[in-house]
Amino acid sequence: QVQPVESGGRLVQAGDSLRLSCATSGRTYISYGWFRQAPGQEREFVASIRGGDGYTRYADFVKGRFTISRDNAENTVYLRMNSLKPEDTAVYYCNVQGWSPVVAGPYDYWGQGTQVTVSS
Repeated sequence: QVQPVESGGRLVQAGDSLRLSCATSGRTYISYGWFRQAPGQEREFVASIRGGDGYTRYADFVKGRFTISRDNAENTVYLRMNSLKPEDTAVYYCNVQGWSPVVAGPYDYWGQGTQVTVSS
């Protein structure tokens, strides 16, 4: 399995918490990220974590509410989402980025996405 597989999305109420999971292959990627796409909107960056040192980055609109983490033993990346808002409603996608020595270039894989719906 090369393509990451997301899970955990569901319908929740505003203020609730939710944890998304992204199962990846056994290789270590350069970066693991979460993106989201709301209806009629472009896909946007949410959070990322580097494979080497665990450095994390967040979009301003989720700072303090979302936390990205990685379980190396389980080859799984998580996105913990607290204090969810209706505007967080979107399909959440997992992305992994690596480097191919064969073609001497970057590559990435996207999951199919998991739907998160936050009701007011």
